[in-house]
Amino acid sequence: MGIEGIQDKYVNPYTDFGFKLLFGTAMNKELLISFLNALLFKEEVIKDVTYLNAEHLGTQEYDRRAVFDVYCENEKGEKFLVEMQRGEQQFFKDRSVFYSTFPIREQAKRGEWDYELKAVYVVGILNFSFDNSDEEYFHHEVKLVDLYTHKVFYDKLTFVYLEMPKFNKTEDELESMFDKWLFVLRNLASLLERPRALQNRVFDRLFETAEIAKFTKTKLSEYWDSLKNFRDWYSVISTAEKKGREEGEKKKAMEVARYLKSSGTSIELIVGATGLSKEEIEIL
Repeated sequence: MGIEGIQDKYVNPYTDFGFKLLFGTAMNKELLISFLNALLFKEEVIKDVTYLNAEHLGTQEYDRRAVFDVYCENEKGEKFLVEMQRGEQQFFKDRSVFYSTFPIREQAKRGEWDYELKAVYVVGILNFSFDNSDEEYFHHEVKLVDLYTHKVFYDKLTFVYLEMPKFNKTEDELESMFDKWLFVLRNLASLLERPRALQNRVFDRLFETAEIAKFTKTKLSEYWDSLKNFRDWYSVISTAEKKGREEGEKKKAMEVARYLKSSGTSIELIVGATGLSKEEIEIL
């Protein structure tokens, strides 16, 4: 497999290979540290991270297995789960809550223990939108809150969801490191050259790592397989969504045609108004 099969200049971070390359290796942990600081703290709070076992088995036979994209802890022992959600799942929020139980339970100590826990952060980078009520609201930070006082009840468990399709800032609109990181995640695979706004040491590392032309033959082959899987999956999802829309539009057209027919409208006019065939209208 040669590089001629891939026309992009930089790796696609939505692929398993791309995401692990940028955020899941100790060699590039400064990228993960910068991203987490920009997302969660807005300053350089995390100084170092240690990668932990990303695959967890439940403690009982009936427990489910959990496999995280990235799982690490900082120098304070606080835990971070970072997941790239490539497509909408029916119970993706449930999945996030379920995953959060593993870094909580593994803090249990043998013998005497007073139940003190280190903070747990679950970050979901979503390649879809789950809240269509507000096109500007894409950064969700969720904690346990007292509904009466509206104050945070427990500040050691945080869920962050980023609806990436809603982030549409241009290069000239980037202000914070948070903006810059989201711009990179959203646009990296389509960039032909490095944006002027992303000129600092961290992004030096990112663009050097992400440049496909510098991959070894082995890495290139692995990336191609991962990219093919991503494209195949995306094609299936897009086809399903298109079919769903078409079926919805067809159902609506049938309802309109049924109403027009019952009110005495000629079939010719109904055909023109709904786009349905004469045969489809006659059997209503």
